Amino acid sequence: MAYRHPRPPQQLAPQIALWMLRLLTSPTGLRNFVNKHGFVRDDIAYALGLNHWIDPEDRSFDPQAVRAEMYKLLEQAQRTCAKAQLPGLLQANVQRLAALVGLDAVDQRILAFAVCLHNDPLLDDAADTLDSLSTTQVVQTLAMLLELPDAQVRQALGSQGLLARSGLLAVDRSGSSRLKGKIELLSHTFADLMVASDADPIHLLRGKIQPAAPGQLRLADYGHIQPTLDIVRPWLRHAQGTQRRGVNLYLHGAPGTGKTELARALAQDMGCELFEVASEDEDGDPISPVSRLRAFRAAQSFLAQRKALLLFDEVEDVFCDSPLERSTAQSHKAWLNRMLEDNPVPTLWLSNTVAGMDAAFIRRFDMVFELPVPPRSQRARIVQQHCGALLDAPRLARVAEAEHLAPAVVARASIVAHAIEAEVGRAASANAFEHLVSHTLQAQGHRALPRHDPHPLPGVYDTAFLNADADLAQVAQGLVAASATGGARLCLYGPPGTGKTAFGRWLAKQLDRPLMVRRASDLLSMFVGEAEKNIARAFREAEEDGALLLIDEVDSFLQDRRGAQRSWEVTQVNEMLTQMEGFAGVFIASTNLMGGLDPAALRRFDLKVRLDYLRQDQAWALLLRHCAQLGLPAPGATEQARLTRLRQLTPGDFAAVLRQQRFRPLTRAQALVDALEAECALKPGDSRAIGFV
Repeated sequence: MAYRHPRPPQQLAPQIALWMLRLLTSPTGLRNFVNKHGFVRDDIAYALGLNHWIDPEDRSFDPQAVRAEMYKLLEQAQRTCAKAQLPGLLQANVQRLAALVGLDAVDQRILAFAVCLHNDPLLDDAADTLDSLSTTQVVQTLAMLLELPDAQVRQALGSQGLLARSGLLAVDRSGSSRLKGKIELLSHTFADLMVASDADPIHLLRGKIQPAAPGQLRLADYGHIQPTLDIVRPWLRHAQGTQRRGVNLYLHGAPGTGKTELARALAQDMGCELFEVASEDEDGDPISPVSRLRAFRAAQSFLAQRKALLLFDEVEDVFCDSPLERSTAQSHKAWLNRMLEDNPVPTLWLSNTVAGMDAAFIRRFDMVFELPVPPRSQRARIVQQHCGALLDAPRLARVAEAEHLAPAVVARASIVAHAIEAEVGRAASANAFEHLVSHTLQAQGHRALPRHDPHPLPGVYDTAFLNADADLAQVAQGLVAASATGGARLCLYGPPGTGKTAFGRWLAKQLDRPLMVRRASDLLSMFVGEAEKNIARAFREAEEDGALLLIDEVDSFLQDRRGAQRSWEVTQVNEMLTQMEGFAGVFIASTNLMGGLDPAALRRFDLKVRLDYLRQDQAWALLLRHCAQLGLPAPGATEQARLTRLRQLTPGDFAAVLRQQRFRPLTRAQALVDALEAECALKPGDSRAIGFV
C-alpha cells in the first residue's frame, strides 16, 4: 500500500541509506518496492531523495527510469560510505563490547547492523520488502548488505559464534520471518541503549540483568545450614581466587525460606558484586525462559572480568518439565550443558523444588542443597529480631512453634505490625502480627498459629497418676543419662487419654529440652513422596534444635509392611525406620494401635511402655487432688464407690472435665464424678465393672 502523504525528506545516516538501497535494489526488493503505478512506500522514497517521482505533475511514473536512478543512488552511497563510520555512540559501544567479549570485525559489523535494524523504522521497512526469509536467506542477505563472504556470516551467526555465546544476538531458526524478526537482540531496550548511552556495558543489560538489592540478613542468620555453608564459602572463595570456570550451585527450598537473602549474604561475605537474571522486564511482563538463558550467557561475558556472583532465581521456568511439554533446558540441552561447564562467573541457581528436573542436569552442579524452613530455635531468633519488642515470651514461643514459618512471612508481617503500632497501640499491633502470620500460613496450605500453648501440662501432673508397666521415674533418670551420650527411642502405647503426650512434655522438662510434637496430620500429604520428606524434616529439625521429638499416631507410618497394598505405604515405613535409626536425640512414638506395627519398628525401640486405664487407687487419689485444687468438699464413700465402677477412666477424662469447669462450674465432688461418668459412657464397650482387674 502506497503512502500518499508528502513529508519533508528524512535525513538518513550515510550507512543507513546504503543498506536501504542495497535492500531495495535486490531483485525481490525492487519488485516489492516499485510497481508500474508508483512506490509501495512513499515515505521510503522521500527518505532516499526520490520524492520527485511521487505523483509527478509533468510526467507519468516510469518504473524503468526509477530503477535506473536507484542504481545511481546506490553507486553514490557506496562511494560516500567508503570511509564513513557508524554514529559515534553506536561505534563506541560496539567497540567496547568487542573488547569485553572478544568480538572480531565480522561480529562487530553484524551487531552494528542488527542494532540499526531494530532502531531505525525506515531500515526495517526497507528490509520488509524482502518478504519472509529463511535462516539461509538471512545469511545471504547479511553477506550482501555487509559485503562479507557467506561462510564468515554463517560462522558468526552459528551457535558456537561469539554473538550467540555471549547472548548479544541470535538467529531464530524456527522458520521463516521478516529480517528483523529473525535477528534477535539481547533485549527490547538493547538497541536503544546502544545508540543513546555511552555507559558501563552492564547498563546495556538493563531489563535482563540487574544489580541485586542489598541483603537484610547475614550468614549468621543461617546457622541451621552451617555444615553446608562450611563447604560453600571456601568453594566460592577458591573459584574466585583461581578464576575457575563452570562453578554452579543449585539451591532449592520452599518459598520464603530466604534463598535470595542467602545469595546476597554470600556475596557480601565474599566482597563480590551480585547480579540477578531478571524474570520480568521493566514493564512487569514475564521474560521467556529462552530470553533469560540468553541474558545469562550475556552476563557471563560481560561480568567475566569483574569480581561478581550471578543469581538465577525461579529456575523451574528453565529446567522443570511440565506434563504437556519439555522444559526449555531439555530443548536446548547441548548448549546449556556447555554453559554449565564453562561459565566464568560463579552462579547460584535458585528454585522452590527439584521436582521435574532431569537428573542429568542435577549432576552438573557442583553442589545441590536444600534451604529448609529454619528450625524452631532459629525461628524464635528471627521472630525476636523482627518483633521482639511487640511479643512477650509465651507469644513469641507460640509463633516460633509453627514449623512452616518462613523468614519472609515474619518479615512482611512485622513491617505491617510496626507501621500501624502508632495508631492502634502495641497490644493491637502484636495481635495484628499474629493475625497476618496465621492467615499467610493458612493461605500456603499450612495450619494456622495456635491460640494457646499446644502442649500444656495439666495443672495437676504427677507420673504417679500414670498406670504404666514400667517405673516412669526410673525411665526418666535413665533417659537423662542416655541423652547425654546418645539417642534413645521410646514407644508409648495404650488407650487414648492415658497420658502419653503429657508424659513426653514432662520428660522434655526433665531433660531440659524443647518438645517437638508432630501428628499424622502434620506429616501426611496427598502427594506421593511428600510424607517421606516431612518425616525426614521433622527428625532433622528436632536434631538441629536439640528437641525431644514426639510423633503421635505413629501407627500411621509404621504399619506392618506385609499388609501394604501401595508402594508409598512401604516407602513411608522405610523412611520412618531410617530416620529412627539415625536419630541422635530422644524420640518418643505414641500409638493407640500397637498390634499393627511393623516388626522391624518394634525391634528399633529401646523401650516399649504401655500406659493403661487408671487403677482404682490412682483414680481415687486423682479425684482427691482435683477436688482440693477446685476448692470442693472432699468426696465421700459414695463417690469412691461410683468411681470404682469406671474401668476405662483415664487422666485425659479428668483433663476434659476440668476444661468444662471454665463454662460449667463444678460445686460438689458428686458433680465431678457425674462428669467423669459421662465421659466414660461415650467410650466403646462396657465402661463399668464390679472392680478393677
